[in-house]
Amino acid sequence: MKYSNFMEVCFKALSVNEGFARVCVASFCVQLNPSVDEITDIKTAVSEAVTNCVVHAYPTAVKGDVILRCELEDNMITISVMDKGVGIKDVQKAREPFYTTKPSAERSGMGFTVMESFMDDVQVESNSFGTCVKMTKKLTANVSDVAGL
Repeated sequence: MKYSNFMEVCFKALSVNEGFARVCVASFCVQLNPSVDEITDIKTAVSEAVTNCVVHAYPTAVKGDVILRCELEDNMITISVMDKGVGIKDVQKAREPFYTTKPSAERSGMGFTVMESFMDDVQVESNSFGTCVKMTKKLTANVSDVAGL
């Protein structure tokens, strides 16, 4: 029998909400009994994705929303972090280590590199209507034990 579950939350693209996003995802993952290292990896990747929305998606003072969706399918988690901001002009360039559009803001340009190092797969889709970062990670949990299946 397959195990599946999902959750979705929406919050303003404010830096204070980065911690909220980390806690939401970590709490949701607990049902699969992940290791501390797995939770740490996931929280770090989520932090980077949400921070990108906060810093880059809405360049004006009016901040839009960030949508965070987590899906569990057996022992695989898929996390989507989406915004309806200005989009990324060149996704390939943005994924290069140390590339930043905000060097004066002391940005390291390592966000996507960090996401890729902690997750099994990272996909980025972006246009002038927003960006979606979709990350997946296989967890070591025994789903049949955790879910009571």
